[in-house]
Amino acid sequence: MEIQFASKEYSKTIKDGSVTYQSPSNIALVKYWGKYGEQLPQNPSISFTLSNCHTVTTLHYKKTDNANENVTFEVFLDQKLAPDFKPKISAFFNRIEPYVPFIKAYEFCIETSNSFPHSSGIASSASGMSALSLCIMDMERQLYSEMSDDYFRQKASFLSRLGSGSACRSIEGPLVVWGKHAEIENSDLLFGTLYPYEIHPNFTRYQDTILLVDKGEKQVSSTVGHGLMHGHDYAKTRFLQAQKNLSTLIDVFKSGDTDQFIKIVESEALTLHAMMMTSHPYFILMKPNTLEIINRIWAYRENTGSHVCFTLDAGANVHVLYPEHEKEAIHEFINSQLSKFCQNGQYIDDHVGYGAKKV
Repeated sequence: MEIQFASKEYSKTIKDGSVTYQSPSNIALVKYWGKYGEQLPQNPSISFTLSNCHTVTTLHYKKTDNANENVTFEVFLDQKLAPDFKPKISAFFNRIEPYVPFIKAYEFCIETSNSFPHSSGIASSASGMSALSLCIMDMERQLYSEMSDDYFRQKASFLSRLGSGSACRSIEGPLVVWGKHAEIENSDLLFGTLYPYEIHPNFTRYQDTILLVDKGEKQVSSTVGHGLMHGHDYAKTRFLQAQKNLSTLIDVFKSGDTDQFIKIVESEALTLHAMMMTSHPYFILMKPNTLEIINRIWAYRENTGSHVCFTLDAGANVHVLYPEHEKEAIHEFINSQLSKFCQNGQYIDDHVGYGAKKV
């Protein structure tokens, strides 16, 4: 048990009520793929916090007469009962109970909705689990009013990680590091931390348009994919590569070097999918339209000198990243050349954001 996040002697009691948080998704620039222990990353990662792609979760709670053996709850997605979510949330409650034991004394109703398609590679588990964790931490802060804001955010990130690794990067923004890196002060395995060094204006208002190539559920879940890194032939080399790329990004973020940024971010995306294609069993989450979009981005960049680039999460959708001053030109490029490769022509315009908020 992590002593720093052990429960306190609560000074107050609460009977019933509700709390709502909105938490964003995030897009990793250096990817985390492979974990050990209790949701710990094999390599550090860094991500842009997003803004428009978010989850809104309301947690209704009511104190029971006696503590339950297991946490009692129902979950609704878009106002419809969602029993498929219960196993993952139940596992989450079991993991966090030693740190927030009061949850066994309540019955919960969880109402959640996403601003983007669930389970399609836009990290819905990151925004969803971080929003739920913030609601639980809001309850704990009511029970223990002496809690500092720093502790609140840190423990919320810690709890989020126990539900979904990347969720710990959704509490704050615009750049969040997760995992230990020798050159990044305060980086930690247990929770995400704000990137502590200088960020050039080039990267403070970065844009991310998410092209919805395939809105269906992924063929292979991220949890299964992470597990396949155990014993992977290229795992050790990959983990070292991530460390090195994150070191290089420290200088990139300071200098504003978008050319070097592009090289690292696109290489990271392709390496992530290379790990999937070389695991045992192997699998491919990219679709033909994913590759078509990538080739069109490369051709556009070559022909125009643009600083547009792409990254991918564990799915077929393409995140198109570009500086804010190129927004008008890139939107025209997306509308004229890329949108036809999206499912029903759909995409989401997003940009770097600053984390979760209470609603």
